Amino acid sequence: MDEMSVIWLRVAAALYSLGLLHAILTLVRRREQLFRVALAAFTFGSAFHFVSIVEDGIRNNRCPIANFYESLSMCAFLIVLLYLFAHWRYRLESVSVFIFPLVFVMSLVATLGNPVSAWTSPVVRNAWLTVHIVLVLLGYAALVLTAVASLLYLIQERELKTKKPRQFYYRLPALGTLDDLISKSMAVGFVLITLAVIAGTTWAFIELKSAWVRDPKIAISFFTWFAYMAMVFLRTSAGWRGRKAAVMAVTVTCFCALTWAAHARLGALLLRQ
Repeated sequence: MDEMSVIWLRVAAALYSLGLLHAILTLVRRREQLFRVALAAFTFGSAFHFVSIVEDGIRNNRCPIANFYESLSMCAFLIVLLYLFAHWRYRLESVSVFIFPLVFVMSLVATLGNPVSAWTSPVVRNAWLTVHIVLVLLGYAALVLTAVASLLYLIQERELKTKKPRQFYYRLPALGTLDDLISKSMAVGFVLITLAVIAGTTWAFIELKSAWVRDPKIAISFFTWFAYMAMVFLRTSAGWRGRKAAVMAVTVTCFCALTWAAHARLGALLLRQ
């Protein structure tokens, strides 16, 4: 990807980051305070994104979809156009909780096509990796709380369906309390995991250069993040509550456990260097 094209794409990604902030505030506070600002930034970002694609195409005299980064950039741009049209036609504000973070992360990854020389210092390198690991651990802790609350919800629901609930039933929190706990812990976990993905992707880009995109552990991380985001979207926009949300929370927790197992050994080795 051409250098000027990357600069324009970084500007677009910076504007798209307001959409990520809107999604975070919506999940945590359950109020869409920044939607109009985020939508405006999203629209302006699409203009810079378009300039980036055209610039790349003119400089290379071809359609800019020749590699992973260019294809990802094009895909993110098409998603932006599709969402802007759908919002203009149907006013789909709730879908922004899913679309805005997705486009931001895709655009951010698309800017990582040009390798940088190295870290400024070993201290910055280790500190960045430590921040990434701490964010992951906090995010997983919130997700485990979500999964535990989900399991208790399933147990409580099953007890309620029986004609004679056992004594254990009366020791469990009410379904409404568990559902609220699931929502809050899920939102906090999504925020932390998203920040961890951003930090981890940047670290891998500097550390591994262009080879990071072929690392299967990176692919697993993005798959887990996408599954987490799908869970959040289904709960906030599609109205998934109760049993469906509980089962999906447990499923995503299993994905996260596999992801952590894949990264644990690598992280320990790198911190020893």
